Amino acid sequence: MNLQPVPELQHRTVLLEEAVDALAIEGERANGVYLDGTFGRGGHSRAILSRLGPQGRLIAFDKDPLAIATAQKIADPRFEIVHDSFATMDQALAERGIARVDGVLMDLGISSPQVDDAARGFSFRLDGPLDMRMDTTRGVSAAEWLATADEQQIAKVIRDYGEERFALQIAKKIVAGRAVEPISSTRQLAALVAQAVKTREKGKDPATRTFQAVRIFVNQELEELEVGLEKAFAQMAQHGRLVVISFHSLEDRIVKQFMASKAHAPQPDRRLPIRAVDLPQAPARLLPRVMPSAGEVEANPRARSAVMRGLELIVAAPAQGASA
Repeated sequence: MNLQPVPELQHRTVLLEEAVDALAIEGERANGVYLDGTFGRGGHSRAILSRLGPQGRLIAFDKDPLAIATAQKIADPRFEIVHDSFATMDQALAERGIARVDGVLMDLGISSPQVDDAARGFSFRLDGPLDMRMDTTRGVSAAEWLATADEQQIAKVIRDYGEERFALQIAKKIVAGRAVEPISSTRQLAALVAQAVKTREKGKDPATRTFQAVRIFVNQELEELEVGLEKAFAQMAQHGRLVVISFHSLEDRIVKQFMASKAHAPQPDRRLPIRAVDLPQAPARLLPRVMPSAGEVEANPRARSAVMRGLELIVAAPAQGASA
């Protein structure tokens, strides 16, 4: 697919100042190394660069070729873009001889330009090719997967990733529909889902959950999130910050559980005579949870479901071979 930038599609970065504030880029930390796990259209990256010192460094990641094209326009020697998932950050850092980073920001989900561009296939409101890949240069499109997956596989994806109670009925409609003609457009898929979903919350399109589920599955978003969280934590320097913005319950649950696990120390056997001062210390502390303000939600309705969570590393793990 030959994608061309569409200038009129704008993206409003959610929790822009709050997320960058949480990275605590100040003092000596302003000359540290930071990662932007999802460059998108560069809102967070530009804000981070505005706070970095002359020796600071920012490495951003994105799978979307259009995001890469936007990032390549940033003429700043402190900045570098990597065309890959943040789940590969350990490899990218090792290649650059970086052992530790001072902050990692992950803004999950999809950007407004991706949703609003019919050619990407993310939107059930706009008719376009049923693609849904973040990276259009590799992987299997939504149309290709739906053409070959069996009914049980489709139902499981829609149920697990979309939390859709009509998953089996939708899967049956999809399998029956593709027997008549290939499901190659977003309009076709949305119509099939509408036939299977008889009730839905007021103001919510019947296809919302199915499109979310297929997109998450095609892009392996939750698997990459789990891997990325572990790698980010392992790469952080002492007092490094990990900040994550999620937009739906599946993402937020993974982030919340991961961070909670790092903020609790392993408990020793209560029968052992251990002094309080010798008790294990939690490797990290949680930062306050942040939600968008009423004003931000009013200005950008897509911010309404956002949740920002963060943690600060207290006890750093031994470095993994690279030299800073």
